[in-house]
Amino acid sequence: MKIFLLEDDDAIGMGLKYSLEKEGYEVTSVKTVAEAKSAWKTKEYDLSILDINLPDGSGYDVCKFLKESEDIPVIFLTAADAEVNVVMGLELGADDYICKPFRVNELMARIKSVLRRAGKGDKGSDSASNIEMLGNLCIYTNEAKVTIKDEATGKEESIELTALEYRLLLTFCNNRGVVLTRNQLLSDMWDISGDFVNDNTLTVYIKRLRDKIEKDPSDPKIIRTVRGMGYIVDK
Repeated sequence: MKIFLLEDDDAIGMGLKYSLEKEGYEVTSVKTVAEAKSAWKTKEYDLSILDINLPDGSGYDVCKFLKESEDIPVIFLTAADAEVNVVMGLELGADDYICKPFRVNELMARIKSVLRRAGKGDKGSDSASNIEMLGNLCIYTNEAKVTIKDEATGKEESIELTALEYRLLLTFCNNRGVVLTRNQLLSDMWDISGDFVNDNTLTVYIKRLRDKIEKDPSDPKIIRTVRGMGYIVDK
């Protein structure tokens, strides 16, 4: 897998390049908008990671440039976490974003998730039918449908989830292997009327989701509690 990395901070850029190469990725690293446009080669890369604030422009400009030539997956790496910046990036076609400072293992999980959704990963997903596998759960992302597979018969039974329960499940699925704190979950969740979910409501939603997807909700195996930290899905 080849990654196109645009980051103007030398320390962050070198550290990311080292970490990515350690994970087996080939990395082309550039620092400016001009360098990015000059170094870019169509169909050469599987994913791009773009900083937003750059000395000669914006990562948004580079995202537009890349998307004009091909539909490559894009992750924005930025210190600007205001909602307007996030929305702008997603509207330009970005697949995900992560805010500085960040944990390397979280970024790696995001990268794998984006590659899976783009049909370029082979772990835990069926790219041809857009199916995410989570234990014995099948998440059909095109249809927003979730089923659970009977271990004895192999038959699938549909699970009825509310919009917020489904969003919560996707959040865990897209961050498998990463401990998500309650604050991280709260910042990403809101109900369908646009009201932010509070801490007590989050507890209720996690309980309801476990009741629907866990074989034994009192001893969850899919969404596990990491005491004093948060929750993790590592299937």
